[in-house]
Amino acid sequence: MRVNAYAAPAADQPLVLTTVDRREVGPRDVLIQIQYAGICHSDIHTVNGDWGPQPFPVVPGHEIVGVVQEVGRDVVRHQVGDRVGVGCMVNSCRECTNCRNGDEQYCTEGMVPTYAGPDRDGTTTQGGYSTHVVVDADFVLSVPEGIDPASAAPLLCAGITTYAPLRRWGAGPGRKIAVVGLGGLGHMAVQIARALGAEVTVLSQSLKKQEDGLRLGAEHYHATSDPGTFDQLAGTFDLVLNTVSARIDLDVYLGLLAVDGTLVNVGAPADPLDLHVMSLIGGRRSFAGSMIGGIALTQEMLDFCAEHRLGAEVEVIPADRINEAYERVLASDVRYRFVIDTSTLG
Repeated sequence: MRVNAYAAPAADQPLVLTTVDRREVGPRDVLIQIQYAGICHSDIHTVNGDWGPQPFPVVPGHEIVGVVQEVGRDVVRHQVGDRVGVGCMVNSCRECTNCRNGDEQYCTEGMVPTYAGPDRDGTTTQGGYSTHVVVDADFVLSVPEGIDPASAAPLLCAGITTYAPLRRWGAGPGRKIAVVGLGGLGHMAVQIARALGAEVTVLSQSLKKQEDGLRLGAEHYHATSDPGTFDQLAGTFDLVLNTVSARIDLDVYLGLLAVDGTLVNVGAPADPLDLHVMSLIGGRRSFAGSMIGGIALTQEMLDFCAEHRLGAEVEVIPADRINEAYERVLASDVRYRFVIDTSTLG
């Protein structure tokens, strides 16, 4: 079927209204009528060519919520009318150790991204800035009724990107967690860490979002532009979760960790980061990275957010404002995630 979509025709070019073809629904496929698609900073990095050449034209969007319109004959987990979601990947080899362990995002053959990747039929995957998508049933998530669908869309990337390291590094009662940056990722990290029972601190460049940070669940809020912050908080945290995509002084932030603490990067800056090894050795500290989670963990995250009434704070926009939204994301002028109402695609 041919569907309406917004696509980037080339690097650094505005997105335009176009059409893309979706494959026929196979035995294990689900056809989803998309209702909402979140705008992720990764979308902007991709269409700007920050992460290397892309198979243009590209339809971005890997924060997808919609309703099942058709299922293949072998699909049993999803039914027509179900509210479902699709995140950052739509396939993997299913056979490697990582896939068998539920870490499909680290598939040794390379997981298939929701857009700009090689689909199983030899075409290039196209994402959620469109009216419909066909996805293998194993990579379709159930979106619980306890979450507003527009607020649920960013959970498919921002939610799982922060939930995965918070669970992996043991955020919970008695643990002190610092979240660097209060943007699309950071505002979810604060909510999730607090719901897990941790003591949460926000580290932001300024105090202009302090009221929001405290409202979302942080107990403390500090400005990183104040050098005294790093002296005051030295050796404090069990986990520092860096959600920003800009360069930071890793050595300074590693100094905030207690013994055996970990600094985890989920923000993906285009430029390399440097550190002195003594920043690790001096406190038996660790520096790690994390991306999304596997399908089972993503479903766990959605259920957790529904149970705790968590969701992204969003600004819903019509499709013809996507390019404006990109500019505003780059200017940090959104609190905290843009979500496209895909019914405006016609």
